[in-house]
Amino acid sequence: MTARRGRADLHVHSRASDGVDGVERLLDAAVAAGLDVVAITDHERIDAALAARDIARDRGLPLEVVVGEEITTRGGHLLGLWLERRVPPLRALGWSIAAVHDQGGIAIPAHPLVPYPLCAQGWTLRRLLASSDPAVRPDALEGFNPTFFGRVARSRVTAFAERHGLPVVGNSDAHAAEQVATGWTEFAGRTAHELRAAIADGSTTAHGRYHPAGSQVATFARQLRKYGGDARSSGSRLLGRGEGRDLGYPRRMPAGPGPDRVDERR
Repeated sequence: MTARRGRADLHVHSRASDGVDGVERLLDAAVAAGLDVVAITDHERIDAALAARDIARDRGLPLEVVVGEEITTRGGHLLGLWLERRVPPLRALGWSIAAVHDQGGIAIPAHPLVPYPLCAQGWTLRRLLASSDPAVRPDALEGFNPTFFGRVARSRVTAFAERHGLPVVGNSDAHAAEQVATGWTEFAGRTAHELRAAIADGSTTAHGRYHPAGSQVATFARQLRKYGGDARSSGSRLLGRGEGRDLGYPRRMPAGPGPDRVDERR
């Protein structure tokens, strides 16, 4: 009998950034969806992810939480995974990838190849992949993202990944609990350690279902209501002061020192 492959969703947002649900609801949704691994990847902060990891352990939930961050770089959004320190925003994409690697993490461009400023473009990725410095090279690409932009770019991302020998992962980019696991990564095993190994050897596969037309409007309306309370703190969060909406999580999020490497990452 063939063992069931593990399932992971490595791109989930909580109320600590632009999501609309707290980590407890997100964890409950991940368990209900049968995920083995989930990553909380708020924009420019990791405090909610650290809290989610502790909550999952304390509650004995049947899944592992990966601490992540969606980092705003000058070359597009980047998922930093297996982090212990926040990576500061608004640096070059290569610099940010190296900062993730410097703390033992994995770096995956989010929703790449979409013609939009927040998405990594092919020319930037090709330059980094050709670099003599392995620290600036991405580890994988987000091959499935259930949004409209993800649908537009999926075939291009798949072809790009195959051409350059990059693994692909599938993620939900969830901003609400009901969206968790609408995109997922399958891998051999069940644990976060086995997931890392599968990404390293290129054996992951990306799966998911696209959001129905208009389904994100309700989520957007919930985001707008939440943003009213966030308005005072959004500037400090973007500037990396580590303050603002904390939901009871630690207010201080010291960023680790960035890498001091070649100029192409700055």
